[in-house]
Amino acid sequence: MLQRFELDHWAPPEQAQPDDSTLDSIDARGADWRGANLQNRNLSGALLCRSDLRGCNLSQCTLDGADLRLALYDSQTLWPEGFNPASSGAIGPGAKLNGTFLNNADLRGMDLRGCSLMGTYLSGADLSGACLDGVSLAAADLRKAVLRGASCVGTRFGSCQLDFADFRGADLTDAALDTADSISGADFNGCQGLDPTRQALLSRGAQELDCWNPLTRSNTRSSLS
Repeated sequence: MLQRFELDHWAPPEQAQPDDSTLDSIDARGADWRGANLQNRNLSGALLCRSDLRGCNLSQCTLDGADLRLALYDSQTLWPEGFNPASSGAIGPGAKLNGTFLNNADLRGMDLRGCSLMGTYLSGADLSGACLDGVSLAAADLRKAVLRGASCVGTRFGSCQLDFADFRGADLTDAALDTADSISGADFNGCQGLDPTRQALLSRGAQELDCWNPLTRSNTRSSLS
């Protein structure tokens, strides 16, 4: 017999509160728990994918079987002893995300230092103000990604697809851009640290350099000049 679904007692997962002790099976997908102190909450089997756990104190929690895929964390997030967030599917410093689908993800201001992002699908992702210092993005898909004001010091873009990527105001000091697969329509206006690779990028073909970016109202050649 089918059980009746009670809409009167249903709330969207993103509205779940960390201090709601009445929840037996926790579904907090997409919830904003930034800065929360979860104390010794039992989060076994909890659905926490896409939740924002930046600054959370989870040090006394039980996380056995919790779904943390695409949850956000930072250097201030406290984890239980022995728990390794880098391999949990969550996104934050040191996360192992090679080949992960992060298309159109909202990663504004994220600290992604130490991450493994080789072959990661980041097309359309918003990385405005994110910190990608020293990260290898080899063979990643960054088409139409937004990296406005991002810190990409020493970031490696080998074999990346950068078509229509928005780098305006980014810090590209010591970044390896000359081996990117394509920069068609990419916008580099206002970037810092671009001089060492500028001429190499300007030596590319007209098909890439003269490609018009309708969003930023510029072409790649003029943004590099």
